[in-house]
Amino acid sequence: MKKLSIFALAVCLPCAAFADSAGEELYLNIRRIGMDVSKTSVRHSAEYADSPIQAFTADDQEFIKGVFDTALEYDLGRLNWDNSLFMEYGRTTLKPYNEPKTINENADKILLTSDLSYAAWDYDSFKIGPMVRAAYETEFVASDGVPRQKVFRTNAGLSLFDHPIIKTLYISGVYEYDFTYGHHQVSKLAAEVGWRAEYELRDGVNFSTNGYYREYLDYSEYVPTDLERDFSGIVRMDTNLWGDFTMGPYAQYRRGRARGADHYASNFIIGISFNYITKFGLITLPESESK
Repeated sequence: MKKLSIFALAVCLPCAAFADSAGEELYLNIRRIGMDVSKTSVRHSAEYADSPIQAFTADDQEFIKGVFDTALEYDLGRLNWDNSLFMEYGRTTLKPYNEPKTINENADKILLTSDLSYAAWDYDSFKIGPMVRAAYETEFVASDGVPRQKVFRTNAGLSLFDHPIIKTLYISGVYEYDFTYGHHQVSKLAAEVGWRAEYELRDGVNFSTNGYYREYLDYSEYVPTDLERDFSGIVRMDTNLWGDFTMGPYAQYRRGRARGADHYASNFIIGISFNYITKFGLITLPESESK
């Protein structure tokens, strides 16, 4: 952890020192606040019954989930600092006749992220440079017999960002501190590739995708439910309905393998998404005023 902190500091300080004063912008990006009507298909959930990851323990069913995804984005010349909050929750309650009700969580995630990138090089419409990130991931509630997931994660690597289509594309090393299980606090090292992209198919119709692939390389101790590989990807098409309100189909896929499992677990979701998407400019200063 100490080595990673020193590396992150070594990246951040030059970024701050050499950030040019080409202008200053601060805006609130509401990527989406919405509701998804979905159908999920889960494989090998029985083998992952003790996993704290809800996506791998859910049942096949139809459900509704809420999503909140916003970011406070700050640009100062070549320096970009994004602070985002992503939350989703979906739960189905079944009440069979003359049988006890059952509650199944299909989605449960809170992810708070702070992402700092510096454009060391410009190429055409691309900005390329070092990036560092700190993130905390948890859940709203715990599953029966399984504690709430609690993970602190830091990344350091190289990022391509601020392209009209490719908002970010990065490759990084990862240090992860997992304290989901109080008696097993595990430090992990991993490599990660991630992306976020948007493309306007035509006026009023927007295609977007985001996700990551993470390969774990080292652990401080053995916990059977810790993942060896983790992939998550989402594709969505939003069609403007009225003002900033949209509707469209989406697909979400997550696949991973735990250290103590013989098979990969997967969760495939398709559905219709109803969203509110907009962006608010909070501060916009030209070069002369931002110095």
